[in-house]
Order: sequence, then C-alpha cells, then structure tokens
Amino acid sequence: MPWRRVVITLLIIAPILALLAFGFTRDARYITSPLLAKPATPFTITLFDGRTLNLEDLRGTAVFLNFWASWCPPCRSEARDLEAAWQKIKDKNVVFIGVALQDTDKASLEFLKEFGVTYPNGRDESGKIAIDYGVWGIPESFFIDPQGRITYKHVGGIRAAMVTEKLGEALQGVVSVKEGKGEFQSVR
Repeated sequence: MPWRRVVITLLIIAPILALLAFGFTRDARYITSPLLAKPATPFTITLFDGRTLNLEDLRGTAVFLNFWASWCPPCRSEARDLEAAWQKIKDKNVVFIGVALQDTDKASLEFLKEFGVTYPNGRDESGKIAIDYGVWGIPESFFIDPQGRITYKHVGGIRAAMVTEKLGEALQGVVSVKEGKGEFQSVR
C-alpha cells in the first residue's frame, strides 16, 4: 500500500513541477498581456520630488508608463531615448511616468541625474503597481489612451521613434493588435 501512495503523489506532483519548470524558462518578452484594450488599473505614486501623482487625474491625456531600475542594462540603454521622446512631445497632451522597481531612492535619483531625465518618476515601494500591470521583467512600458485604456505594451528596451508613434496612436484611441518586444538579449 505505501507504494500506491507514492505513485499517486508523484502523478499529482509531477505535472505541477513540470508546469512550474516550463514557466521559469519563459522569457518575459514572449508572455502576452491580457491587458491590451482594457482599462488601466488606477494607482497613486509618490514622485521623487515629493509630489503625488494619481493616474485618474491624467484622464484626457495619453500616458506613457515605464517600469525601470537603475541596475537594469536595457533600462540604461533606453533612458536617453525616453528623455528625447519626452522633450519632443511633452507639449502634445501626453504625460510620461517612470516607475522604479526593486531599487533604492539613492540609486534611482543617481540614474535620473546621469541620464538627465526630467519627466515625473517615483518608486513603486510595495511592488503593487507592477503587480497590477503584470510586469514580469524590466523595462516594460505601457501606453494609455485619453479614455484610460491600455493601447500598447512593450517588453524590453524601446526607442524614441516607437514611443512617439505609439503615443500618437494612443491619442487617437488606436489599440495595437499585439505587444512589442525589445531587442536586448539577456546573457544566460
């Protein structure tokens, strides 16, 4: 009888372990988001300058929401492009929001200074914002239309041209068919 329990236990546990093992091998760039065309989850974030920013207060504008960290190589790679895009379109009914994850205030502020980032940034201290948006890895960016719907998601580094293009689409309420993928390849 003890061997029967072992067999039954293995039959139950083995598929679960196999599924978990498969999940750990997935690259976040290939996990599709169910959030496209859905309302963006509201959040409030305290910015590094001490102000509070509430997503709900930004209704009527297109929002570029970027999750990043100072220690993240593709985040560092895209930082100058994001600032360039911000400078180019900041007067066109758009808002950029940077959300630092798993980082210290000191490291985040040094990053912002190093890359001359001027758009609003704050730290997701609890990780709740990232969880609500289904962030698997960084950088990840979300584009939100003036009605508050997510129109596009980009996993990995993103360039200024893509940011301006997708924000233009968001301003028009155009929802992308699929999310974008960055070119950065991690070293495994």
